[in-house]
Amino acid sequence: MSESGIRLLGISGSPRFESTHYVVNEALKYAHESHGAEVDYFSVRRKTIDFCIHCDYCIRKQQGCVHKDDMAEVYPRMQWAHAWILGSPCYQGQISGQLKSVLDRCRALVAQNPKVFENKIGMGIAVGGDRTGGQEPALHAMIDFYLINEMIPVGGGSFGANLGGSLWSRDKGAEGAGADQDGLASVRRCVDRLIEVARVFHG
Repeated sequence: MSESGIRLLGISGSPRFESTHYVVNEALKYAHESHGAEVDYFSVRRKTIDFCIHCDYCIRKQQGCVHKDDMAEVYPRMQWAHAWILGSPCYQGQISGQLKSVLDRCRALVAQNPKVFENKIGMGIAVGGDRTGGQEPALHAMIDFYLINEMIPVGGGSFGANLGGSLWSRDKGAEGAGADQDGLASVRRCVDRLIEVARVFHG
């Protein structure tokens, strides 16, 4: 068991091992080193994750999703974690299609148990190649997912991390994200709040 007892899952919704991959792992490293969280990581890179086709198999059968693909790797980890960090690059001002598919496919777990995610704590990280590349709409999409699934979304508070971690990579991948010290500070503030709230519910 970790020092804090908090189990934390980070999910990168990027098809590359670049800025989003880097920042989510920096957040997990900070959570482990500063708060003693037990951490796990899942990336969509080179994973097969089919679209939800709203076939209602999960509703009718109560046996998970009709698709048998790499979501099988992440479902048990989602259930294991007390808290989640969702990370996404900004594509056309929104979360990536890959992350959207992951979130849509969570319906299969909720169909089996509508309370499966209840009171798990969630934060978001959005990375844009431009300063205003869609970070806020992307964070709102993550917050909406948390609210719909009875999770508790957190940000990092006023003045710099209101809705979540927001970074500007300048289209320079991990190097660019790593140079955004204000953005990384917003991530750390969100992680502090994430662990604080997670301890209230799961400590």
